[in-house]
Amino acid sequence: MEKPLDAVERLTPEDVRAHASAGLAALLVDAVDGGASVGFLAPLETAEAAAWWTGVADEVERGVRDVWAAQGPDGRLVGVVTLVRAGAANGRHRGEVARLLVHRSARGRGLGYRLLATAEAHAAATGLTLLVLDTQTDSPAERLYRGAGWTAAGTIPDFAADPAGVPRATTLYYKRLG
Repeated sequence: MEKPLDAVERLTPEDVRAHASAGLAALLVDAVDGGASVGFLAPLETAEAAAWWTGVADEVERGVRDVWAAQGPDGRLVGVVTLVRAGAANGRHRGEVARLLVHRSARGRGLGYRLLATAEAHAAATGLTLLVLDTQTDSPAERLYRGAGWTAAGTIPDFAADPAGVPRATTLYYKRLG
């Protein structure tokens, strides 16, 4: 049976490791090259991106982070989202949506919304009642989050550097589940 276009699937730790050096690293490099403020400076080397994803696989194995990815029709990964669970006892009801990435070649067909909705549905199904995230203020990602019902909680000036190293404001968002 053929998979639907951009089918979103949850990745096991082994899947993350298997895709770390190619598909997942390529997504992260593409995001940084495209100007997304996702924690890395340009130019991002594939080896550094792959090492980061290998660390993510360890978090998935420990149950700290969940990862979903979407493959395009050619089998190449075209999108990914991760959900990080709060570790503190008083925060176990919340999680953070982190690293929602859609390859520039796959944008404009609703994949970002589907990845986000997948993470949200899983969070709710596993007992989380609050999600948070942060994104660069005035970035295209803000339109996605607002359109998906997220609420801006505030903006912090010069919170994180963009890929060029310039400090930019960051807006914090939250969404109550259920």
